[in-house]
Amino acid sequence: MGTRERRARSNESDRYLRSLYHLAIEKFSIEEKGIAVAAVGGYGRGELSPGSDLDILILHTDAHNEDLLSKFVNELLYPIWDKAHQSELIPTSVDHSVRTRTQTRDAAHDDLRVALGLLDIRLVAGDADLVAGVQSDAIDEWRRDSKRRLGQLRVSMQERHEKAGELAYLLEPDLKEARGGLRDINALRAVALSGAVEVPIERISHAEAALNNAREALHIVSGRNRDQLLFQEQDKVAEFLKYSDADALMAELATSARSVDYVIQSMWHRLDHRGKDGLGRFLRKPRVTSVAKNISVLHQEVIIDHDIDFKSDPVLPLRAAATAAQLGLPLSLDSCIQLAANFHELPNPWPREARENLVALIGAGSAMVQVWEALDQEGIITGLLPEWSPLRSLPQRNVLHRHTVDRHMVETAVHAAALTRAVHRPDLLLVAALFHDLGKGTQADHSVRGAELIVPLVRRLGFPESDVKTLELLVAHHLLISATATRRDLDDPATVASIIAVIPDVQTLELLHALSIADGEATGRTAWSPWKASLVADLVNRVRIAMSDNTIAPEPELSAEQRAFAEIGALRVDVLEHDGDYAIEIIAPDRPGLLSVVAGVLNLARLDVRSARTRSHGSAAVMRWIVSLDPFASAPTADKLRSD
Repeated sequence: MGTRERRARSNESDRYLRSLYHLAIEKFSIEEKGIAVAAVGGYGRGELSPGSDLDILILHTDAHNEDLLSKFVNELLYPIWDKAHQSELIPTSVDHSVRTRTQTRDAAHDDLRVALGLLDIRLVAGDADLVAGVQSDAIDEWRRDSKRRLGQLRVSMQERHEKAGELAYLLEPDLKEARGGLRDINALRAVALSGAVEVPIERISHAEAALNNAREALHIVSGRNRDQLLFQEQDKVAEFLKYSDADALMAELATSARSVDYVIQSMWHRLDHRGKDGLGRFLRKPRVTSVAKNISVLHQEVIIDHDIDFKSDPVLPLRAAATAAQLGLPLSLDSCIQLAANFHELPNPWPREARENLVALIGAGSAMVQVWEALDQEGIITGLLPEWSPLRSLPQRNVLHRHTVDRHMVETAVHAAALTRAVHRPDLLLVAALFHDLGKGTQADHSVRGAELIVPLVRRLGFPESDVKTLELLVAHHLLISATATRRDLDDPATVASIIAVIPDVQTLELLHALSIADGEATGRTAWSPWKASLVADLVNRVRIAMSDNTIAPEPELSAEQRAFAEIGALRVDVLEHDGDYAIEIIAPDRPGLLSVVAGVLNLARLDVRSARTRSHGSAAVMRWIVSLDPFASAPTADKLRSD
């Protein structure tokens, strides 16, 4: 499985097409001069997976009779369509066009996809000079018109990414169309061929092999020409490719897609800003602006200065990253490579400057993401923080999470940066946000394991013991407030007491509240709705009041209306919509298993339960359920639920 097999399919297809070409030439007594069969696109590159199309261009001169040419084409293609070859290596799906050199040039000028396909054209059979001429036309035109072409290419990529999403973070990614996929790799080659900007294609060779192998395996195990790796096929593909499990496969694909996207983003930035100063003006001589020790800005990128002693400045990677993030600029690819090649471990514990720069990097908000990714791509993050390594591209294969574990923690830090003014210690919030899921990746409780791992880590970062204890608590209990708010009765004094038993003071409560918000927002709308946010805020407010007064409010009574219906003993169902979720109140005669029955009814109605609270009054149960709609569910009604 690999390049050799894909090349073998291409070679076998070449041989078969040549034989068909010569048979057709002989049958119709056509001169070979002036007619040729060429491979384009993936076939031109020699990349044929089992489900690939055979992309061919039949070239001819105007000297050939149109009727005779039509017969020649049919004679050439019908055996492929009829599967007369009986070879499993040769595709049966053919995407072909018949054109003269002039028609090909015109088509390429008008159609970006045609132009891209021609960049990989090669001769299969016939007039080599004709194919060479078309190849020369295609490359010359691509380079001559590179400004327009690369603009079109960029727009087409953006549109495709919006439709197909990011391969690295999708549960069921399209290996070809998604951001970071195989089409993007082909786009990188096209940009490199234009000569407009240098593209380090060699950096993505491993990623290309991994993505191509997965696509080939998917075609084989599914028996279909499909590039979307569906959830139910991931185990089969992983087994076929000899990965330990589907998680290992998806982690490899995520890593590959991220490396491709990293090169793409760096390429576009350099293309946009070459020869510009900080104001976007074109300069004959680029201006270098010093912004920090050993750090400057050039072409709207942060760069490392020349002729510096890396060994005497081990904090440089963090200082450069923090500077770039705070300026909202990328860290240049060349500088990242330079930092990685000259990386030196920090002392244990870290000097204060290193810790402060880490916090400044985390606190930069969304600008942190691209800088962190740049350091991660070069192995600098795992050099600084070895604990990060097991979490790199670790998939979370469920509908709640939209990112891998490592990216989710980065996104949580981004959301936490917006909340730093709400807490007394922004640095602790940011560090807790970045490492709150540190314990994931095993079968153990990730909160417990994370608390164990965070202690030596933050000691190494140089935090005092009092801060170490706070960070340990924040990681250990980062789910406490949101879980309690959605699963327990806020009116029950024991609920507030359970939080106070864990949280020592109001300042820590505020940190945990902010961490809960950041974690929820980073997870996504499915896990963090306005309704859930209000429940969490309500609980935090109750705990804050209780802490301040050193009292816990007594449990309030049911409303008079609720008590009256409970005493009647009849079934009552009320439904109230609130910010996209639904509050369902059910009063019913109490009996064993009642909660399970109601939960089953809600499940059949395709309603996702967010929280459930119940209390008894006499022989009746008063229940309040917070639910959200499954994508295929209808809005709940009281009549329908009562009937069920």
